[in-house]
Amino acid sequence: MVGATSPETAEDRDTTVTPAAPRAMRADARRNHERLLTEARSAFAEHGTEASLEDVARRAGVGIGTLYRHFPNRHALLSAVFEDAVSDLLARSRELLRAPEPCAALMTWLRETVTHAGEYRGLARALMSVSSDDTSALGRCSGPIREAGGALLARAQEAGRIRPDVAITDLLQLTHAIALAAEETPKDPALADRLLRLTLRGLKP
Repeated sequence: MVGATSPETAEDRDTTVTPAAPRAMRADARRNHERLLTEARSAFAEHGTEASLEDVARRAGVGIGTLYRHFPNRHALLSAVFEDAVSDLLARSRELLRAPEPCAALMTWLRETVTHAGEYRGLARALMSVSSDDTSALGRCSGPIREAGGALLARAQEAGRIRPDVAITDLLQLTHAIALAAEETPKDPALADRLLRLTLRGLKP
């Protein structure tokens, strides 16, 4: 059983670490990297994104120093765990740009964003906290999402279905807030969809 969340370390708090220039990993380092990601996904799924990083390292069979060499802080690890979801959201946005109904396409993409943001307890809150923080690895991964969502939003606005004063940054913050609300109300699985529909209804001209 995974222990209680350990106290936040200096490395945990520091989101300004600049990663070293990319270089090819040795085979053993690559295996460690993949084991750490696998165990982080498992720990975050069981205990939320505040799960003990020391425990993630232990489960991966490495020391905490090895974890920090691969992922300088918690947000860097979260960003790596969230990478597949980002890829999915970018691919879906490209598909939905060809959908016949722009507003429905935007709604579909936002619904999938809520689903991904709610995959791990605490992820939606973390995404909200770094929405405009480009010094954070997790914040930087939000950039491509903003661009993808912005294209869908612009298409809906050009079609006259969404008010022109709506910004994608505000819409994504609302979306993450909805994911957080759904996380806090697990007994109401339809809550996120209702809140999304109310949100889009309020954004129409």
